[in-house]
Amino acid sequence: MGQRGHFVFFLIAGMLTVAHMAIFLVSGAWPIVMFFGADFLILFGAFWLNNRAARACELVEVSRTSISIRKRAPSGFETAHEFNPFWARFKVSRKEEIGITDMSVSGQGRRTDVGSFLHLDDRERFAATFAGALARVKRGL
Repeated sequence: MGQRGHFVFFLIAGMLTVAHMAIFLVSGAWPIVMFFGADFLILFGAFWLNNRAARACELVEVSRTSISIRKRAPSGFETAHEFNPFWARFKVSRKEEIGITDMSVSGQGRRTDVGSFLHLDDRERFAATFAGALARVKRGL
């Protein structure tokens, strides 16, 4: 949902909240009004936290000379990791019932996790794609 969608959603939710608050206020159940206000604030906070967490991303680039992994946290803080593709090892940890639980790239005494925020199906696709790209680079293709 884009910014406009959020605006429309919260406009409708706010109008419904105010209408319910007015009904309970008129009927004399004024303590209930505070609960409706708290519910709206909790809903707003949950959407804000979700949108903030969605800003996290990783950019993984594989070339013949380097593997570049740039991570951006929800706060905007960025970290960069560089590996030599000929020394790098891609490790995938799996559990039979769940699937991939952890992926990491290591080499030359350094290690970094990759794809930790991905859905299980996306982890499988990323692992296959990244392992294939790393194998092609090591074969010299």
